[in-house]
Amino acid sequence: MFIGDLEKVVSLLLCLSSRLARVQNAMRKINENTDQSLNERHNLLSRQREDAKDLKENLDRRERVVSGILSRYLTDKQLQDYKHFVQVKTSLLIEQKDLEEQIKFLEEQLESLEKSILL
Repeated sequence: MFIGDLEKVVSLLLCLSSRLARVQNAMRKINENTDQSLNERHNLLSRQREDAKDLKENLDRRERVVSGILSRYLTDKQLQDYKHFVQVKTSLLIEQKDLEEQIKFLEEQLESLEKSILL
């Protein structure tokens, strides 16, 4: 159950951070005449990301509790393997999200190129 929650919270944090970065980029492009809806979107995403960070902190505390419980039932080697699994799982989720973002960016570039060729 903990690993499933870890996946959800890490994915949520990464998604919100990505969306927030896109809104910030859009705001920079517009400069002084920033659209009010972009400001509202930025504020909403910022609040949501802070809430997700709180969820992550709670999950980190829960992970310490789970590790404490597992330490009573697992050997040191097994416990190290479990902790390594959790670290690798998190790293892979981050890498997966990064790759998805790169793919999305490249698809957008390809679409833009195709449109410019047709014009």
